[in-house]
Amino acid sequence: MKKLHFATLSLGIILAASLTACSNNEAGAPVQSANTSDSTAVASAANINIRYIDEDSISANYNLAKDFKEASIRAFSKLESAQQSRGAEIQRFGAQIEEKMRSNGYLSEASYNADVAKFQKMQQDAQNYLANLQRNTEQELAQQQAQLQDSLTSFIKEYNAKKGYDAILFKAAGVYFNPALDITNEVIEGLNARYNKVSESK
Repeated sequence: MKKLHFATLSLGIILAASLTACSNNEAGAPVQSANTSDSTAVASAANINIRYIDEDSISANYNLAKDFKEASIRAFSKLESAQQSRGAEIQRFGAQIEEKMRSNGYLSEASYNADVAKFQKMQQDAQNYLANLQRNTEQELAQQQAQLQDSLTSFIKEYNAKKGYDAILFKAAGVYFNPALDITNEVIEGLNARYNKVSESK
């Protein structure tokens, strides 16, 4: 079972502050010395208010993600069961044809050809059915993934409108973050509170 992953959020506020330091030198502005420019960039970077979230923890603890994970397990189980069932049915009929041939059970070539044609049709029908089932499963999982991404993006925008952080990053986007900057639990709590309210109103 693949673990669901959230795609990296593309929030304008994430890059705005860091890019400002790099684009201060507008046309016509006096050129600063390298040392002054470096110190300005360091000062600007030091003032950026960043937080981070752990997407693995969100996938494991956000109720919507957990519900989708269970749904995907059921979908894959249904697909696997269908593959086994259709395969066994075709295999049984193929064995019947072979046994009938060995025991001279076919009274005519026409009856043999009819069974072979039926066997081939069973194979083709099974292939079409399973391909369609797999396609529907993949579409369902893609829709769930998109819904998860939309849900997280929407919540983060609302959350940050109150908090005013310059950047909210995924933990995987960096090598090291001060644990004090971790807002994962707070985000999970907010996501679940919002999701539970929606569920209760149904």
